Amino acid sequence: MIKVVGAGLAGCEAAYFLASHGVETELVEMKPRKFTPAHSSENFCELVCSNSLKSDDMYGNACGLLKEEMRRLGSVTMEAAEVSRVPAGGALAVDREKFSAYVTEKVKGAAGITVASREETELPGAGIVATGPLTSDALSAAIEREFGGGLHFYDASAPIVSAASIDFAKTFTQDRYGRGTGDYLNCPLTKEEYTAFVHALVLAERAKPHAFEKGEIFEGCMPVEVMAARGEDTLRFGTFKPVGLRDGAGNRPYAVLQLRRENEEGSCYGLVGCQTNLKFGEQKRVFSLIPALKNAEFLRYGVMHRNTFLQSPEILNADFSAKSHPMLFFAGQMTGVEGYVESAASGLLSGIHLWRKLCGKETKVPPATTVLGALSRYIAAPNRDFQPMNANYGILAEGFGTVRDKKERRRLLAERSLEEIERFARTVGL
Repeated sequence: MIKVVGAGLAGCEAAYFLASHGVETELVEMKPRKFTPAHSSENFCELVCSNSLKSDDMYGNACGLLKEEMRRLGSVTMEAAEVSRVPAGGALAVDREKFSAYVTEKVKGAAGITVASREETELPGAGIVATGPLTSDALSAAIEREFGGGLHFYDASAPIVSAASIDFAKTFTQDRYGRGTGDYLNCPLTKEEYTAFVHALVLAERAKPHAFEKGEIFEGCMPVEVMAARGEDTLRFGTFKPVGLRDGAGNRPYAVLQLRRENEEGSCYGLVGCQTNLKFGEQKRVFSLIPALKNAEFLRYGVMHRNTFLQSPEILNADFSAKSHPMLFFAGQMTGVEGYVESAASGLLSGIHLWRKLCGKETKVPPATTVLGALSRYIAAPNRDFQPMNANYGILAEGFGTVRDKKERRRLLAERSLEEIERFARTVGL
């Protein structure tokens, strides 16, 4: 029986693929016996917010293209996302509880998967380790003994408020540039209101100021207070930008905070782009300065936690196997792929690769012209300054340099990628 350690997105993808292809699999998950700071439910695959899976535009966004590649390979998390989808314009937003419950039921009900509720403290001889950035101390120590120390950074999540506590009279519903179906709730601010908010945000007390001073914050999940400290207009040209939005009178506000539904019922909303590490009391005080949130009830405050990842270029091959242990694979954020979708993708790939090895076949990495292949090569390429990487067009093999129009070039990249991933699926026997 093959062991998969960790029932997050990567571990569930790997275990489900292996079992679906005839491999008896033990999925080891320490919940509910033990929880990490980022987890609260007994179910698998918890997401931090409804929009954790990001854009679904496969022709304009590399993460959207990655999701389509995964669908072509039979991804269980993409199946779950479709079932639990909630409106969010061009994003693949989900009802987090339904998403997690769906994957949990699917995995636990799969023939060939045995779920073991315990903490794993040693590396398996053959299997997949997908325990995420908050790997338990005991298993982290085992990894360090075998491969050396890991690196780390900090990332944050945004607050969620009750819909019933929002002053809807001080909001308007519209997606940026009119795209989507009116899925975002916009909270406009005047210049005076925005200035007061930014000043309060910058001066508010943070929970872990020492982490910021070390410069260990992941740029892709920068706390809103850190962004605000870079200049008074930084948020107005970023998270709070009013471009593409008009209120009921047809006027463009000075600044706008967007809220997005966190569940299908629309009973709670997340503050878009407001990842934060402020103390809880400070979060309530500062965000309540936004007129629509004056009396907001906070259902969940933003938090920051430490993420740990391997020095993968020294440790892993492009098929996510350990260079020194050919039957031991790693998957998820601990490999240096950053993001929920990217983590799930690495789990799916590690499952495919291990399955082929168990069948006595060589592993095959997807082409560099696919997002799956580009991420695989990124984590294994020599890199002294290795840092976590999201799906993006910068790591995707181009080949369309003569096409100057960005939209057209990305369309061509996407079409080629999907052709290649279909060919890859046939090549590996899917």
